[in-house]
Amino acid sequence: MLIKIRKTAIGLSAMLTLALPSMAQDNGVVIDKVVAIIGRQIVMYSDIETQKMQIKAQNYAVPEDIDCQILEQGMYQKLLVNQAIVDTVEVSETQVNAETDRRINYYVSQIGSEEKLEEYYKKSMDEIREDLLDIVKEQLTAQNMEDEVTRNVTVTPQEVRDCFKSLPKDSLPMINTEFEIEQLSVSPKIEETEILRIKDRLREFKDRVAKGESFATLAVLYSEDPGSAMKGGELGFMSRNDLVAEFSAVAFNLVPNEVSKVVKTEYGYHIIQLIEKRGERMNCRHILLKPQISANEKKNAMLRLDTIRQKIVNKEITFKEACWMFSDDEDTRLNGGVMLNPYTGTSLFEAEQLDPKVATAIRNLEVGEISKPFEAEDDQGNTVCKIVLLRSKTSPHKANLAQDYQRIQNLAIEKKKGDVLEDWLAKTIESTYIKIDDDFKKCKFHNKEWLKTDWQ
Repeated sequence: MLIKIRKTAIGLSAMLTLALPSMAQDNGVVIDKVVAIIGRQIVMYSDIETQKMQIKAQNYAVPEDIDCQILEQGMYQKLLVNQAIVDTVEVSETQVNAETDRRINYYVSQIGSEEKLEEYYKKSMDEIREDLLDIVKEQLTAQNMEDEVTRNVTVTPQEVRDCFKSLPKDSLPMINTEFEIEQLSVSPKIEETEILRIKDRLREFKDRVAKGESFATLAVLYSEDPGSAMKGGELGFMSRNDLVAEFSAVAFNLVPNEVSKVVKTEYGYHIIQLIEKRGERMNCRHILLKPQISANEKKNAMLRLDTIRQKIVNKEITFKEACWMFSDDEDTRLNGGVMLNPYTGTSLFEAEQLDPKVATAIRNLEVGEISKPFEAEDDQGNTVCKIVLLRSKTSPHKANLAQDYQRIQNLAIEKKKGDVLEDWLAKTIESTYIKIDDDFKKCKFHNKEWLKTDWQ
């Protein structure tokens, strides 16, 4: 719950790829070898085998030319990295560390514990992290280079229309009902007596730990963080960048078994106990308590929203102006309350992508109408009161320019980026030293330029 949500876009393989033991025949002859040289980068045969094993382990269908496909993907990534070095396109150490920690935390959550991950790879967590650091750095560098190549790609309205015309009519997707929604959110006031009650309760827990009680047991019994309470409040190993600033600033200054003072974050109030610190990563427990909002303060917030709504209905102010003046939601206030879909990055939502309470609020609205005030929760799980305006609503239909321009525009941009990358790839291959092992020259690569260089 405390972990920051970060959008990470890695266009290339983002799978966990750790070094495998050298593959050898019974007679002791090592059969691993370099299968491609791309500038100053190399692709090893073991890299291909590793990727192939992972694909099989996930029960994906394996095509006959899988080795060639993996090799081409690997050569493309190496070409991006090689050119990134030439063009001084870099990735920061902070970014690499944060992404590495994010992946490790994900793998631990999937396998069950750090001990199981160590057992699976027969390596310590430090060794696993060290292996993964280089892989993540290469992938992020390749992504940054790809972004640099396509940074200035835009499309004109005519290109959007041309893209739509190029789509086979019988393959146009069916688009479900979609909604565009604007929201105005107000946070009910928390009474000072309630804040004092929460702080006193957490100080009581701290005193009980000092007298010998188990912090983990208290977390199971009382913590209001559903993600960690049943694990005794334990969060697992995190970096500073994984946690909200107020929390990490205190947690990283503790010594093992020390319990912190009361800490306030956007999620509520906490006490923290450090378990272990490993360099720039640490594992801790915490107990989270959230102040309760009184029925009177909720009523006041709903009445305030009802007054604001009436002003909008009476055309004294617009919904957008009301958001600027009154909304407490920083993510939507400055853009007039327009909600963005976290799954697509657009303003369009299908019904199942909406918060159930928002979906209920708009159920009987016509386009342009505003809901009555209702109670909901924000992204941190805090109680808020909202009104929403139904900005637009589409009926189920086949994709078309009039209703789905934004979707088709995104498709046109991605297509144009692909064309730009293909042109860049052909030119860069021509000017880069490339040598492919004879055993792979029979491959039918997607881009035939790989086998046309003077270096072969």
